[in-house]
Amino acid sequence: MLYPLSYEGGARERSRRPGRPYDGPVPTVLVVDDDPVIQKLLQFNFEMEGWTVLLADDGEAGLTMARLERPDAVLLDVMMPKLNGLAVAAALKSEPSTEGIPVILLSAKAQATDIGDGLATGADAYVTKPFDPLDLLERVTSLIAQR
Repeated sequence: MLYPLSYEGGARERSRRPGRPYDGPVPTVLVVDDDPVIQKLLQFNFEMEGWTVLLADDGEAGLTMARLERPDAVLLDVMMPKLNGLAVAAALKSEPSTEGIPVILLSAKAQATDIGDGLATGADAYVTKPFDPLDLLERVTSLIAQR
């Protein structure tokens, strides 16, 4: 199957399918990123696998949506307006109602200190940009299955 969208915008052959993370309802992922290109990229890739995708374009909206919708996973850009991804991750992991939701930070900041700061919030993973959307999908699927 051709997989028409990757981070670089090129086509590639889809040789593996991560599949659904578990039997049951369709999984939901919340994508919180102020870059509409990243939002559309992730939305397309997750929806191609049958996921429900919720979108927010700043940290405050993402935190509110995560609290209300309780998605199966949250993908957070680190650098966003209103409330950055580190603050959102820390808030989600400190609240009993959302602490079990896997949180994956996405960032162009790739220094060891940046990654350490991200994981110190309680986030379950830190992925640097550019990333492979299919690898990210597999990582999210794996984190949900471990939950």
